[in-house]
Amino acid sequence: MRCPFCRSDNDRVIDSRAGDDGASIRRRRECLSCKKRFTTYERFERQFLAVVKKDGEKEPFDRDKIKRGLAKACWKRPVTEDDIEGVITTLETELYGAYESELPSGVLGARLMELLRHLDQVAYVRFASVYREFKDVRDFVDELEPILAESYRSQQGTKSTHSEGAAAPSDLT
Repeated sequence: MRCPFCRSDNDRVIDSRAGDDGASIRRRRECLSCKKRFTTYERFERQFLAVVKKDGEKEPFDRDKIKRGLAKACWKRPVTEDDIEGVITTLETELYGAYESELPSGVLGARLMELLRHLDQVAYVRFASVYREFKDVRDFVDELEPILAESYRSQQGTKSTHSEGAAAPSDLT
């Protein structure tokens, strides 16, 4: 394995463990040339799966493209690389189990958004704004209303009393 910092192929494995999903192995490595550490993941090779876009164009399912999109959505959020890997692995396992050769892009995007919503709501809204091509602030509000309503309901369920004058999410728009 080449070091991503100095490009030397002289490294040693410091730690190796199964991923949380059981479908990958996470290895911590140290470059013997520059002494920097890096992480690699080993997973089995999947069959080819094509993503069919809205216009009918097909492109290969690309784990790295999804990871880049999630990393942008999770930028400066309390989400670790392992969290992102977990989302992608869950997504892959579900999709490769349900689809043999072609996958509609809408299914991919919808499931990814669902997984992201449970991981980090801010990252979810960031991702949704790009995926659903938000045009203005109203699109953000429309996306946030169900999240706020759900949060409001769960808060009301945990409180025995409701303070007078507290605004419900629908009062905010």
